[in-house]
Amino acid sequence: MEDVAAYFKALSDETRLRILKLLEEGELCVCDLTAALDMTQPNISFHLGILRGAGLIKDRKDGRWTHYDLDLSDMMSRVVVPTALSRVAGEKVAADRARLDAFMAEKAKPKCCGIR
Repeated sequence: MEDVAAYFKALSDETRLRILKLLEEGELCVCDLTAALDMTQPNISFHLGILRGAGLIKDRKDGRWTHYDLDLSDMMSRVVVPTALSRVAGEKVAADRARLDAFMAEKAKPKCCGIR
């Protein structure tokens, strides 16, 4: 019962819903989420910890970077998360997506001497 309460508590926060909405399109690292949500890294990491603890996201290490993605490995998440995220919309979500798109475009540009 406590697991279910933690699961729904994690879904009850606007910032965490915004993170899940961004992850809906694929995995992102903390720097991507920081840019998209215009929040500090510790704040984003706090929310990611709650989402991970509730089993809503999974992480993958790649060198010194950690990438996060939705964890839809159980039946409840396969039903509840897409249903909840289909109702998450509005100006904040659109602004998050626009900031993420701009950040990803800048990140993809080659830097001096081909170094990224």
